[in-house]
Amino acid sequence: MYKGDITMTTNLIRKQIYIHPIQQAKLRILAKRRGVSEAEVIRQAIDHEAEIVSSPVSMDSHTALEELLQAAAERRAKYSTDEPYHFNREEIYEERENKIITHLKEHHAPNSD
Repeated sequence: MYKGDITMTTNLIRKQIYIHPIQQAKLRILAKRRGVSEAEVIRQAIDHEAEIVSSPVSMDSHTALEELLQAAAERRAKYSTDEPYHFNREEIYEERENKIITHLKEHHAPNSD
């Protein structure tokens, strides 16, 4: 049953769509597995896609990814030896704390106005 509208049969709009044969096969399988109509699978897919598109994503996510990749590359360069890596929890915590402190100082410095 469509969760968005209790009186679903009176408020539906008929749409005719074209899908590829493989999509038709997938649609049948999904409907059978879920125990719903093929139309319901399509309605659920539309709702799911709309939720994904409208979900709040940080405008800065690209920058965050770049920073993560840069940190991984730096760590790889720092520890790329023929020796196995020996995990040192305190060293990692200290490094993380220093990065956080540096970040806070750079981005949250009090205004001198």
